[in-house]
Amino acid sequence: MRIRIVDAFTARPFAGNPAGVLLLDAFPSDGWLQDVAREVNHAETAFAHPLPPGGDADWALRWFTPATEVDMCGHATLATAHVLRSTGALTTTVRFAARCGILTATAADDGAITLDFPTSPLAEEPVPDGLAEALGAAVVSVHDTSPDIGDLVVELPDEGAVRALTPDPRALGRHSARGIIATAAAEDPAAGYDFVSRCFFPNVGIDEDPVTGSAHTALAPFWSARLGRTSLTGLQASPRSGLVRTEVRGARTLLTGHAVTVLDGELLTAP
Repeated sequence: MRIRIVDAFTARPFAGNPAGVLLLDAFPSDGWLQDVAREVNHAETAFAHPLPPGGDADWALRWFTPATEVDMCGHATLATAHVLRSTGALTTTVRFAARCGILTATAADDGAITLDFPTSPLAEEPVPDGLAEALGAAVVSVHDTSPDIGDLVVELPDEGAVRALTPDPRALGRHSARGIIATAAAEDPAAGYDFVSRCFFPNVGIDEDPVTGSAHTALAPFWSARLGRTSLTGLQASPRSGLVRTEVRGARTLLTGHAVTVLDGELLTAP
């Protein structure tokens, strides 16, 4: 069984967010899928299989962290679309059936892939007691996200505060279902991005995620409302780093990035 490791939201290897990708004939047991994701040991491993023609989607898609299955994952969807493109199964647009609904991926001639995801609704709420201490930074505002994401968007005073974070993962895990999206406006928009973020998901076994597509379905409307533009670029300032181009279209948000395959091998243990 062929397995690939793909770096997503980057055009160069060893950057962006790595994801495992397996194309299957059907989904084996959940236990086997979880075992493979644990063995791959990246933030997510994507499993996909083709669906019969004529339906609402072309492929079924699921995502697993080393610890659990998740409802939505952007970078592993981008990685899956990249693999489908490399095999010839994706020429223009592919539709995925996932836990969070129908998602599409569209390939451009320059190698970029655009994902069409649901926009996350945002609800401002008071700063929870202990959140600033868990992050180790002052908090400007807090917004809850949709159940598909299950994060808190936490606005910090500036880009430097986001980059300097050294949070306590165990303490952060008490404040949301999945984790914390820390963000601030770019210090210098001329640098090629409009906002920065870092994402911490201790409740699904990921202390810090390198580049998080799903988080940008919340970050895009958050910053579009503040900056007055529907098209923005976010920099996720993790050690691996990566850029996500975003465009808010009402109930949908487009996420655009590149991907590169860094490992193409054979999984020797069948279901």
